[in-house]
Amino acid sequence: MVPTVPRLSWEPDARPTLRLRPAGSPPAADRIIAALARAALTFLDGPDRAKLRACPAPRCVRYFVKDHARQEWCAPACGNRARVARHHERRREGRDGAP
Repeated sequence: MVPTVPRLSWEPDARPTLRLRPAGSPPAADRIIAALARAALTFLDGPDRAKLRACPAPRCVRYFVKDHARQEWCAPACGNRARVARHHERRREGRDGAP
């Protein structure tokens, strides 16, 4: 993680804002990775963590934040894939004669 230092920005006619700036001059890739790590830690420590779900669609490895009570999939394509898999399973069971 890139070391940071706090910096207070206080523009005229605005509230002061505390921002974390990289200490020294680390490479751009290190700054991006550090920003992503901070964002992930902030998310996992925040209230939205309870909305984090693994997508139940076949072959999907993604996670998503459940924003709506009826949301089940990370994307519409995953919902379609799950419905097609259920349909295929029902048709296969009907052909085999098994319940």
